[in-house]
Amino acid sequence: MNSVAAKTDLAFQKCIAPRCGATYGIDEIRVQCEVCGDLVDVVYDWDRARPPDSFAFFEQKWSRRADPLCASGVWRFFELLPFAPPSQVVTIGEGQTLLQSAPHVASYVGLKPGRLHLQYEGMNPSGSFKDNGMSAAFTHARTTGAARAACASTGNTSASLAAYCSVTRLMKAVIFVGSGKISYGKLSQALDFGALTVQIAGDFDDAMARVKEASRDLGIYLVNSVNPFRLEGQKTIMYRVLEGLRWEVPDWIVVPGGNLGNSSAFGKAFAELREIGLIDRLPRLAVINAAGANTLYELYHRRGVRWNQGSPDTGAIDGYYADLDSRGRRASTIASAIEINRPVNLNKCLRSLEWCDGVVREVTDQEIMDAKAQVGAGGLGCEPASAASVAGAKQLRSEGIIGADERVVCILTGHQLKDPTATVAYHTTDQDKFNEVLGSRGVKRAAFANRAVAVPNDLEEIIKAIQLYS
Repeated sequence: MNSVAAKTDLAFQKCIAPRCGATYGIDEIRVQCEVCGDLVDVVYDWDRARPPDSFAFFEQKWSRRADPLCASGVWRFFELLPFAPPSQVVTIGEGQTLLQSAPHVASYVGLKPGRLHLQYEGMNPSGSFKDNGMSAAFTHARTTGAARAACASTGNTSASLAAYCSVTRLMKAVIFVGSGKISYGKLSQALDFGALTVQIAGDFDDAMARVKEASRDLGIYLVNSVNPFRLEGQKTIMYRVLEGLRWEVPDWIVVPGGNLGNSSAFGKAFAELREIGLIDRLPRLAVINAAGANTLYELYHRRGVRWNQGSPDTGAIDGYYADLDSRGRRASTIASAIEINRPVNLNKCLRSLEWCDGVVREVTDQEIMDAKAQVGAGGLGCEPASAASVAGAKQLRSEGIIGADERVVCILTGHQLKDPTATVAYHTTDQDKFNEVLGSRGVKRAAFANRAVAVPNDLEEIIKAIQLYS
């Protein structure tokens, strides 16, 4: 692929391993360091980039929302990710999302009123947080002259990639999904948006391995979060959180842990803001695994794996993966968006946990679905994976790790309609449907079910039912 845009001299790519530190041009396509095999970052020369010295700079962009870069919740913060010329930026209106105080959910979690906020990324064009990163990755792909872009996906990445390809007509989308490992709500988006969808016999980890190989052999631009530019877009979620809190740093950011792109991006966002002097402290970070896809929890909480200033225990990590293989263990959770055993951003997440004095927890599918119902009862519908953040916050509050008066932000990663089957099954009166969808995942009850009331087609009976139940 040949570069078709003027190169920026404000950014470069760098291996995250301190012992290596190899650097690469910003116009190169990298998913790992060719010297040591670790992940790479997009790094900025802040002295030359000269970022704003006040958040007020970004606030004034609201008055220029006719400019697509100011309307985008990603590119409104262009000066904090200046890796491409503005003329090459790709946006379809991503990042116009909501930070909402959630008193009902705060009560459920055990926090005082006004102390819990939900960052609702389901308002993005394709219905999930993925659009933040896709906009940035697509922008970089455009500067390299890419004709095709590919991803492995449990659903949200594929929907986002397909949307950007469909709207912009800049590239063709190629999507790898595992057999039976994608909800219809997400698959329908990829199909409707015209992407080439390749369903392989295997799970997400298999699809990820194959898409990396195919992208390498065919010269296709890979947009999974192993791509460092994806994380540049995702870090802007934290800028919008700060914006919603009038630029005050919260005490906690709680996020679901799947491929660990968000947790990696969030740590980088706060570390950079502190480096350039826009904040003076970092929040604590909590990454929440589903119990059926708990690699990070196993490694961090039970096996003591840490970033260790750039020297994680690779033997412990390799040993755990070998154990997964020997037992044939596949990830299994109702939270399909985080149903991943081999998170590609593990090392970057470990680094963020070190920077942010982080913690890791796992929650059951029962806890996820109950938390999801409480989020819904508070007026913001989310997909199951999103609710892991709320379930995790509740667990940390019960342990006394999070204080009742601390300010907590839970990230809701995707829209409720991404997986309507799980929602309907939770609230259904049909026990067979409940067992089919949720019972097989260990969900035994629907403690907060809002079940439909069956009545005869008779006005008097309908009125009786309304008076009885409302």
